[in-house]
Amino acid sequence: MSNVPVSSKLPNSDSEGIATEPTQGGRLSFSRYALFFLPCLIGVFADLGTKYYMFANYFEPERANPNSPEYSQQIKHWLVDGVFGYQTSTNAGALFGMGSGYSWLFAIFSIVALLGILVWLFRFGAAHDRWLTFSLGLVSGGILGNLYDRVGLGHLATYPESVRNNVRDWILFELEGVNFFDPWPNFNIADACLVCGAIMLFVHAFFYAEPEKQTIQTEPTESPS
Repeated sequence: MSNVPVSSKLPNSDSEGIATEPTQGGRLSFSRYALFFLPCLIGVFADLGTKYYMFANYFEPERANPNSPEYSQQIKHWLVDGVFGYQTSTNAGALFGMGSGYSWLFAIFSIVALLGILVWLFRFGAAHDRWLTFSLGLVSGGILGNLYDRVGLGHLATYPESVRNNVRDWILFELEGVNFFDPWPNFNIADACLVCGAIMLFVHAFFYAEPEKQTIQTEPTESPS
């Protein structure tokens, strides 16, 4: 009898196929690059396109100018009354307004994070993992969408100087009387990409494990006499 190592998962199982895909000579296929860059680019263009439309049509610069007598919140437009709609606003910090006034620092962090993601995926081989590749594509799209604003590319000439490096938000969501959701900070599609990607990374980190190997006993075959 001999001990033969075998995988505890079937080699063609759906769970394994979702996560990894072997490649010849360690090279990545074109589809693997597409799995990263498609969600990334779709997220960026959806984010920038919706920001452009919303701020071109619903942003009143005087309301965003602290030195203006009209300084106040932008007007809320409800699609589902009191729950969901759109309202333009700008964020000088990160998630939930944390680190307000440090857009330049978050821009540097964003660039470093993007470079780290690319190196990890395509230099050190993390892109062999499908789930990880798609998740980081979403995260990268979110990073790029907000980075565009933080480096000052998203503002128009009519914007007050104080908001020209702020992130543009427009999605409005509230649940009146519910803690944490009243109010809920306005956000954008880039933020949604970041959160979805982060949730997928969390699932990958805590619920996905590499297939373990185990041994089974096999009977030796007898050679014909």
